[in-house]
Amino acid sequence: MVQGRLPTLPPSLPSFGVTENYLVGEIPGSSICNMSSLEDLDLSQNNFDGIIPECLGNLSHSLSVMDLFMNNFHGVIPAGIFPKGCSLKSFRIDSNQVEGPIPQSLVNCLDLEILDLGNNDLNDTFPSCLPIKIFENLYAMINGSERKGEYMGYLYSDEYQVYYECSLLLTTKGLERQFLKILTILMVIDFSNNRFDGQIPEILGQLHSLVVLNLSHNGLTGPIPSSFGNLSMLESLDLSSNKLQGRIPQALKNLGFLAVLNLSQNNLTGPIPGGKQFDTFTNDSYSGNLDLYGFPLSKSCGNNDQKQPPTKTDRDDALNWKFSILMGYGCGLVFGLSTGYIVFTTGKPWWFIKIIELCQQKYFGRKIRRSGGRK
Repeated sequence: MVQGRLPTLPPSLPSFGVTENYLVGEIPGSSICNMSSLEDLDLSQNNFDGIIPECLGNLSHSLSVMDLFMNNFHGVIPAGIFPKGCSLKSFRIDSNQVEGPIPQSLVNCLDLEILDLGNNDLNDTFPSCLPIKIFENLYAMINGSERKGEYMGYLYSDEYQVYYECSLLLTTKGLERQFLKILTILMVIDFSNNRFDGQIPEILGQLHSLVVLNLSHNGLTGPIPSSFGNLSMLESLDLSSNKLQGRIPQALKNLGFLAVLNLSQNNLTGPIPGGKQFDTFTNDSYSGNLDLYGFPLSKSCGNNDQKQPPTKTDRDDALNWKFSILMGYGCGLVFGLSTGYIVFTTGKPWWFIKIIELCQQKYFGRKIRRSGGRK
């Protein structure tokens, strides 16, 4: 393990990597920014701090890999590091303390294949005019299926072949996977654990070579774009812990390579698409969406049978029914009281006595006949 600060570096180096050490301090811009032949710069997993030097833009025509992840860089992403003619294929600053918006100059990096901004404090509307322009210009991802596989990052060569290496650590559903050698056709977008808001743009569905898409732990709203069904190479989709609404698009069933899906902790509703790879996902993929139903959840149907609030007509009918009962009860009470008053104030009229005598005769006559039949 190397400790301390970076020394002055020779300007003719084609590649410089010091990952997984204990280096500290700021990036020595006066040294690195003059390395005009530098293609790969990997300062990841150290204790560098300070701001990202804007003079790194001087290397734009040669630099293809800039990996600064897992350090203590702060401040904003300088717009000047993405000038016109930018040749970056991999830009990774995840797990730092970078803040502010994404610079619009990122649209100049037409060959970008890995964009990892996760675990920072970036704050931007998603999409603003900026992200849409970025996605429209990611030609490497849009046309990646037409490209031949190449490895990123020079490692060593012999008389038979050339090997390349680029370390990549991906986090999906809480599990970390590290790729020591990766092909350039592995296309990754990771905007997780920031403060992006707004709706996910449909244009993301045009990135046909996208393999990993992680937008989790932001404040994204609106529906999941149905255009995601066009991401035929997608293997991992993580949209968890946002505020997404609406139904899960049936078009996602077209993603034959999808092995990891996390839509948990959103406001999604309706049935979960069935069949194909959707039959392999567990409850954890959908937890926290109270109005989702269908396999693999225990809830098999929606809340269509919930009691609806009474309408005005229902309330009027109920009032009329209660009023009729009260009217009948009131009339009966008045009639009964009136009859009782007449009976007991007129000295037992003959018709009332006659009714009582008839009732007695019927009752006692029936009782005598029953007694005589048992003898």
